[in-house]
Amino acid sequence: MKQGAQGSAGTGIPDPRPRGSRVPPQSRAADMDRDRNRDLADGAGAVRGEHTHSETPIPRPRAVVQRSSVRGQILDALRTALVGGELTPGEVYSAPALGDRFGVSATPVREAMQQLATEGAVEVVPNRGFRVVERGARELAELAEIRALIEVPVMLRLARTVPAGRWSDLRPLAEGTVRAASTGCRATYAESDRAFHCALLSLSGNEQLVQIAEDLHRRAQWPLVGGPVTRGRADLVADAAEHLALLDALAAGEWDVVRSLVQEHFAGAA
Repeated sequence: MKQGAQGSAGTGIPDPRPRGSRVPPQSRAADMDRDRNRDLADGAGAVRGEHTHSETPIPRPRAVVQRSSVRGQILDALRTALVGGELTPGEVYSAPALGDRFGVSATPVREAMQQLATEGAVEVVPNRGFRVVERGARELAELAEIRALIEVPVMLRLARTVPAGRWSDLRPLAEGTVRAASTGCRATYAESDRAFHCALLSLSGNEQLVQIAEDLHRRAQWPLVGGPVTRGRADLVADAAEHLALLDALAAGEWDVVRSLVQEHFAGAA
């Protein structure tokens, strides 16, 4: 395409200079500098997250994905430390100190702690860090009551509607909770326990229910004031055994047994 049709410097804007006229070297250099400065300005806007005139999609920097991955790993590690009693209720922990502990900068730790704050596990202490929330037996009992109100009716409905053969699909998860309980590690069991309950409730097809139940379940696993561990290995093993008994009752359609098992399960949960 000829220059007169394309426009000045390939911008699509008609060139006001007569066709065939020579462009002085100084003007060409000025045009190139102007285009280069415009490109740099657009790039700077993109870095700041501002809208630019360029509509070409720009892939996210790899560093953002890596940081998100690190934040997720730190969040999992903090949750494990919280459930296992390594983070003491009432104590304040700073992001830099925790970063040193995990071998990362304070930024992903701070982001993970902010997530825990939204979940109610910790609270922000200005200029100091994050305090692990203190809770007692009353709060635990209230959580158990709420979980029973939500999950018992759902499980009774599933017992009536889900084919008996479907319950066998959950047996590996239930057996996994037994193995996790045998380790005596509260954090390991907590993860396995949540996985089983989430899989069971997922049969309802209600994703909102599963998310709410999982949040309540996670809150019920936080340590109580007065000690990092409130249940020993024997308690965890007994709790896990109830999962297998529940599956057997669901498969057999024994609704009264299902109701009794679920209510007892929540009453003993901690």
